[in-house]
Amino acid sequence: MSPSTTPKPTLASRLLTLFAPVEPGEATTALLLTATVFLLLCAYYFLKVVREPLILAGGGAEVKTYAAAGQAGILVVMVTFHAWLARALRRLALVGGIYGFFGVCLLGFAAAATQKWSIGIPFYLFVGVFSLMVISQFWAFASDVYTEAQGKRLFAIVGVGSSVGAVAGSAIAGAFFTRLGVAGLLIAAAGTLAICGGLLAVVDARERSVERQPPSKDHEVQSSKSGLSMVFGDRYLFGIAALSFLANMVNTTGEYLLDRTLLESLGAAVDAKEQIATFKSHLFVAVNTIGVLLQLFVASRALRILGVIRVLYILPVIALFGYSTLATVPLLLAVTLAKTAENSVDYSLQSTARQALYLVTTREEKFVAKTFIDTFVVRFGDVSAAVMIAIAAYFHAGTRIVASLNVVLVIAWLFAVRNLGRARPTGEA
Repeated sequence: MSPSTTPKPTLASRLLTLFAPVEPGEATTALLLTATVFLLLCAYYFLKVVREPLILAGGGAEVKTYAAAGQAGILVVMVTFHAWLARALRRLALVGGIYGFFGVCLLGFAAAATQKWSIGIPFYLFVGVFSLMVISQFWAFASDVYTEAQGKRLFAIVGVGSSVGAVAGSAIAGAFFTRLGVAGLLIAAAGTLAICGGLLAVVDARERSVERQPPSKDHEVQSSKSGLSMVFGDRYLFGIAALSFLANMVNTTGEYLLDRTLLESLGAAVDAKEQIATFKSHLFVAVNTIGVLLQLFVASRALRILGVIRVLYILPVIALFGYSTLATVPLLLAVTLAKTAENSVDYSLQSTARQALYLVTTREEKFVAKTFIDTFVVRFGDVSAAVMIAIAAYFHAGTRIVASLNVVLVIAWLFAVRNLGRARPTGEA
């Protein structure tokens, strides 16, 4: 390209280079994707703040954990149907259709809430499926838009939208929970989801016009392989699946430890529902504020200096320290600090590195295998955590014992990262 036709750096691209290298012509799409994931996380945290008091006050920490197992059954059907859609539709139609479906469901739940129906468990199931499908489709879309080199540079910037959206969404939901109520927040989430679909349409049109994808890439998914067969037929994808399974099992068990300790500290408080909502809102703000700082100033630099695989070691090391501490000091403060550290890194460094793993995969693997891993495999981790918690509850195991079990899982997680590094196509350590 001659100097006369080379795009000149804009003010936006110059500002973004404070956080990651941005080449001329890349800033607009990066900002559009950042805005989209910002709004997606806002919508999710509207639902998450609503979900917590509904499920905890309606059934307790055990019911919350067991209900997650039901999501796996729902996802078996959804993942199968999604694989068919991924082969029949272009990427924008696929993602837009999924967003539209969830938006209609949200309006249905809002109508049920206005009628004072009991929606705690079905809404919990819905939010779990929503969070996995909606976020997975966004990142599949983003990884398909960018080349591997672009993604490694720009995912750190796009991820800022995720971290900031989580902070904004939890703060807004906490502030307006009593004013808007459940129905109001659900309607707001549905409207936000519609805006996200529009932004992705702009990105799709823009990127198709400049044709940044390499000519060797197929434009649409053509194979008939299922996500399951892809995962078990490829060592690298299997490694990602093992990592996702163990990481989510550890996180789910940790959430149970936090909820259990929180409920024990509240006892028979009259205003337990409001106290739970306030505590969770404050926790989400703290976790995501730290996550924003890590995403802004650490994520891009860590990926460049350490590489994707080495960054993936950071979270299990933190979790190992946190749950080892909980096994000794099972207090609410200790649990809160451990989960704050774990979740803040999970939502920033870990998330960015995990999404970057798919930059070296094919389009089919991004939209079919990735969806299978991000939904069914992740929820199978929830099922496994639920089984472990059920066994622990049956034997009246205390917090120390459950935390010790999580320590064992974290050690297995560390081995999974090592094996994934050996299977990575680029050979990156």
